[in-house]
Amino acid sequence: MKTDIRLIALDLDGTLLDSQKRLSARNEAVLQECISRGIYIVPCTGRIWGGVPEFLRSLPGIRYAITTNGAIVEDVAEHRILDERKLGCAQAVDILELAGKFHTMYDAYVDGCAYGEKRFMEHMDDYAIPDTIQTMILQTRQEVPDVKERIRMLNLPVEKINYFFGDQQERARARRALQERGDVIVSSSLDNNLEINAPGATKGEAILRLAGHLGLRQEQTMGFGDGENDMTMIRTAGIGVAMGNAVEALKAESDYVTVTNDEDGVADAIEKLVLNVEV
Repeated sequence: MKTDIRLIALDLDGTLLDSQKRLSARNEAVLQECISRGIYIVPCTGRIWGGVPEFLRSLPGIRYAITTNGAIVEDVAEHRILDERKLGCAQAVDILELAGKFHTMYDAYVDGCAYGEKRFMEHMDDYAIPDTIQTMILQTRQEVPDVKERIRMLNLPVEKINYFFGDQQERARARRALQERGDVIVSSSLDNNLEINAPGATKGEAILRLAGHLGLRQEQTMGFGDGENDMTMIRTAGIGVAMGNAVEALKAESDYVTVTNDEDGVADAIEKLVLNVEV
């Protein structure tokens, strides 16, 4: 396949990173080869930039990032926000108050920080959160007594809110309630969470905004993902690649399905579709 890919957007968890949240040597080597050829490698994640592993943040040549599901498009080399789509402060507090109607753990991302509560983080098993995700949450959340009060005190727009559930019926009820509001985007990256963003804060729209900033055409972009919150990216990118471990709906929308994140699926697809390496 002959391609002119100049920007590769990569989901992290379940995609670029393996099941233990590691970057394999093969994936790293392929990313570095792309960077050496002038291809932009762009982390495209539900995380905040500070929550991206240091080994990725310090990888030479990574200049741009799309974070919190597309709420932020940033030049991370210059610490400059290129585009942002956030929830209003009062709107975010209202969404956090809505969480009180369900048995859910929640947290919120504000101004590049993720805030969580001790009462949740000490009982993450109650919300069916896998051990690897629990470790990531403990490493990336700033503990506060009350997330809602912290949001009110900061009085700043909010990048994203997470809900986590131990019960799928509760999750379905919460999703309906959020969608009925009509003023937010609801997606998920895990089978037990919901991620709430402002309109326009999707990975797909963010890729187009970054491509426009860089003077690139849509067909020069490539996106990799595994979860529901990657759907807009897979549909929008010039080439949308689903991981072998991706949800079936994402595979159905993709242009190409690679092998799993534990089999270096990112490297495998880039070698075949971009670098034209016979593997």
